Amino acid sequence: MTTEPAPIPVVDIGALFDGSASAVAATAQALGSAARANGFLYVTGHRRPAVLFEQLLTAARDFFAQPLAEKMRVYIGNSRNHRGYVPQGEEVFAAGTKDVKEAYDCSRDLPQDDPDYLAGNPLLGPNQWPELPGFKHAVSAYYDATFELGRVLLRGFALALGEPPERFDPMLTKPPSQLRLIHYPHDAGAEDQPGIGAHTDYELFTLLRSTGPGLEIMNESGAWMNAPPVPHAYVVNIGDMLELWSNGEFVATSHRVRKVPQERYSFPLFFAVDYHTRITPMPRRGRQDRPAAAGLIAGEHLYAQTARTFNYLRTRLASGELTLPQGSLTPPAFGRRPGGEEKLIKI
Repeated sequence: MTTEPAPIPVVDIGALFDGSASAVAATAQALGSAARANGFLYVTGHRRPAVLFEQLLTAARDFFAQPLAEKMRVYIGNSRNHRGYVPQGEEVFAAGTKDVKEAYDCSRDLPQDDPDYLAGNPLLGPNQWPELPGFKHAVSAYYDATFELGRVLLRGFALALGEPPERFDPMLTKPPSQLRLIHYPHDAGAEDQPGIGAHTDYELFTLLRSTGPGLEIMNESGAWMNAPPVPHAYVVNIGDMLELWSNGEFVATSHRVRKVPQERYSFPLFFAVDYHTRITPMPRRGRQDRPAAAGLIAGEHLYAQTARTFNYLRTRLASGELTLPQGSLTPPAFGRRPGGEEKLIKI
């Protein structure tokens, strides 16, 4: 008898804003259940106005409709803190496959005289903004609102792990949380290749909005299942850092984007903690059969995985201009393999 995969849970987090103690506890329990199963859920009740997404989508369409030469004026390779336009073919995943997409990457827009930027931090500093009317305003407004939602959501995950809700607040002073505007062009002849683009996200979790189907996640059995967008909901998936922090109690979601014929826009915000935060498994959490982990530095893990993925950074590594942080992991190190086997890592 064939067993149908469990449906992806939908969690209304409205209680995390102003609910009673019992409602907050029930919401945290629902978040924890999803994070322990396959690390994937839809979030509603988030109180982010629809106009923010509509304005972001308009800004993205305007930006990607420009000639390539204009977009390359803010090419990510011109930046020393990983901000800007990502042309097709620039990004290569661990399996060596290239996704047919283009993107614009940004993060918290820090000033030119920010001390970390001046010191050469590879992920902190100013954004490269295109000279496109309304673009900076729309992207910044969406980023700020979604990042603040991430703060609220992280408090719920903290409660689900038996921690005080403010457990992670001191680690969110200036994190390299990245927002990506991704454009998958129309491709009438789209055909998938097995495993293309499969990966886990490197941060704590991801908050995603998109305009169409294509996203697939790996369920508890190691099989791929569709995860279409739900109107007005964020897709949330657990990343590497929460899997490690919870000692595998929460599962980093292995996922990929199938090639679909229709044009598609996707807007993930990768929610991270401060660059120099050391992440080690919480005492008494997670599976006791997992090897002991010495932990990792959040920003170094994020930067190492990024440097292995982007051609402009791989070129700098090969030339010796850049070096990876000592002890950085080789992806994929987290999440599930096909067939349901979990990766037990020793750092």
